[in-house]
Amino acid sequence: MYQNVINFIKGLYENPEFVPLSVPKFIGNEKKYLEECIDSTFVSSVGPFVDRFEADMAAYTGARRAVVCVSGTNALHMAMLLCGVERGDEVLTQALTFIATCNAISYLGAHPVFIDVDKTTMGLSPDAVKSWLSRNGEIKDGHCYDKQTGRRVKACVPMHTFGHPVRIEELAEICAEWHIELVEDAAESIGSKYKGRHTGLFGKVGALSFNGNKTITTGGGGMLLFMDENLGALAKHLTTQAKVPHRWEFKHDHIGYNYRMPNINAALGCAQLEHLDQYIADKRKTASEYAAFFKNEKDISFFVEPENCFSNYWLNAVILPDHDRQLAFLQETNDNGVMTRPIWELMNRLPMFEHCQHDSLENTIWFADRVVNIPSSVRLNDENYGH
Repeated sequence: MYQNVINFIKGLYENPEFVPLSVPKFIGNEKKYLEECIDSTFVSSVGPFVDRFEADMAAYTGARRAVVCVSGTNALHMAMLLCGVERGDEVLTQALTFIATCNAISYLGAHPVFIDVDKTTMGLSPDAVKSWLSRNGEIKDGHCYDKQTGRRVKACVPMHTFGHPVRIEELAEICAEWHIELVEDAAESIGSKYKGRHTGLFGKVGALSFNGNKTITTGGGGMLLFMDENLGALAKHLTTQAKVPHRWEFKHDHIGYNYRMPNINAALGCAQLEHLDQYIADKRKTASEYAAFFKNEKDISFFVEPENCFSNYWLNAVILPDHDRQLAFLQETNDNGVMTRPIWELMNRLPMFEHCQHDSLENTIWFADRVVNIPSSVRLNDENYGH
């Protein structure tokens, strides 16, 4: 049924045997920087590549401060901690997300509240958030509370799904009106922009991921983005065990976290960042070719970037007519050497979160029954750079 799609994807990636979903690309200074790092013996959490990676990422995104950490999940945990999320609080987020979002909320003893997504972004809907708050929210003593549970609603965590920005300006306005802190889960959206501004800069803190399947990778790793330099400095302190600087003494002034990215991982990140714009341009070219192809495929639509957005197209997505054909597409493509996958299991359907509050999740369920991710690796190779 889907042989035409399979043939196109295999031709696109010039691989007749097997096309993976998303693999890292190493065509620059990765080996050189890793050798420099090893030769220096600074392979742990202190070293020049850590400082350089933070500075380079701040410059690239437009953040005033960037702080590396071990993973995107750590970054989200620290972001909400810095925003004052405490045990018993509620955090508004989406059920259509990777589990890291909800795990980070749970680390703080807080409760996720799942709100529906937009059909145009696959990300948290400002309209749905506003509707939920109008029914359930009330302001008391400068804080937002859930009238149904009595809990404080402390934060809102939208996720830029597959690199497509949500309507983040509207969410920021709603959060300001309701005294709720905005934390952006920008794990998948490095290089993506909303109205020309990089994702992760619209809230109090933004969180990036450099996992092995992301647009650029440090093997494993994450980053916090700040427009408040003082808050960024506090994040750096807390993520490095809250150790007070001294040449020999070991004194600590807060509960700290060992969320330090090793210098050897940062070295990889520095090399990857040098080619990020080319990687994104290549991924957008692939997305354009997919979009043109699927215009002629009956009953399959290709998901394109939302209005006012520049998407990195981290993972390309197609939408099937219904759940049965979604399953058929997954079966046939994977059986024939093209790796595809469905969207994540919705968070409210997992045993850890099935008790959590949610609205109708109408669009969320609609996407879960239809979306399939298709191969999205960068196609550039050494020859493209004359290496």
